[in-house]
Amino acid sequence: MLTKAEKTKQFILETAVPLYNEKGISGVHIDDVLAATKLTKGCLYGHFENKDDLSEQVIDLALKMTSDKVRAAVYKGKTAKGKIFAFMDFYKNPIDTQIPGGCPIFNNAVESDDNYPLVKKKIAQIFRAGQEELTALLQQGIASGEFSNELDAGVFAFKMVAAIEGGVVMCRVMDTAKPLQGLIKSLKSELEQYSI
Repeated sequence: MLTKAEKTKQFILETAVPLYNEKGISGVHIDDVLAATKLTKGCLYGHFENKDDLSEQVIDLALKMTSDKVRAAVYKGKTAKGKIFAFMDFYKNPIDTQIPGGCPIFNNAVESDDNYPLVKKKIAQIFRAGQEELTALLQQGIASGEFSNELDAGVFAFKMVAAIEGGVVMCRVMDTAKPLQGLIKSLKSELEQYSI
């Protein structure tokens, strides 16, 4: 059971996640967090050393929330192909994302590239782990006979993530999900070509 202080800190983090996802690390000011939480500066700084500490913990929570949701969706699939399709389907509506503002992984990857090396490192770890997991799923599909061994699991996993993440951004900018849905359909058809 969480203490009152732990509940307050969790409330601050959860309230700040959409702010950071929509405005970015550099776009969020402490006053934004105070306004959203209706807490005092003293209370906020009782839980976080400074804005950098708050930012890092908010980003950690956003990345964990997203990774957990993706994994939960993927592992509802019964087969390797079902899990890969579930991964693709997770992104089929880029306009209505689980955290307002789009994909926190992509958003933070872009912002952290040159300005926030610690966040960049965290995003790189998430991308690597995701690539390894998706590659492993495709390799399991090859080993179980779902896919032919002509499928290059690592290349397909990278292509799929790069295409979907790019598609999410483009669709959000154009305010339409239709192109991404077409892309996902195309990726599924491509993977089906390797089905045995």
